[in-house]
Amino acid sequence: MTTRRHLILGAAASAAALTSGIFHRRAAAAVESFEVSYTDAQWRARLSPQQYAVLRQEGTERPGSSPLNTEHRTGTFSCAGCALPLFASSTKFDSGTGWPSFWKPLDNAVATRQDRSYGMVRVEVHCRRCGGHLGHVFDDGPPPTGLRYCINGLSLSFTQKPA
Repeated sequence: MTTRRHLILGAAASAAALTSGIFHRRAAAAVESFEVSYTDAQWRARLSPQQYAVLRQEGTERPGSSPLNTEHRTGTFSCAGCALPLFASSTKFDSGTGWPSFWKPLDNAVATRQDRSYGMVRVEVHCRRCGGHLGHVFDDGPPPTGLRYCINGLSLSFTQKPA
């Protein structure tokens, strides 16, 4: 039987989850096989707790929290989990969303799958080599693709191109 106390506690738990800074979902990639694969303990040892929450548990960082939002040098954005190059800096743009955004990934870098979490249908983007959750892709981006790859900065590393 649901009581008023259950409703209040449920609402409080939901509010705490939404304000914690990183939202979590169960990893859908757990049953898939990837070229780079580690045990859960090995992933935890390789990644910061925040990176683990995003890459391995499909979390989302707080908007505006990534230093990569303001990264404008020439270079490559790679997977923080396996170092696979994912996006060229020439495809990065300011979407105003609070997350690093790109209009095109590098060839053979990412894969997608349907994400039905949170009562909506979206397209999740993950690293094709390690399965790490990167973010989502939307069809409201700039030309020439019209796509917006909205990517968690915690899932990326940046390497500047030598001058």
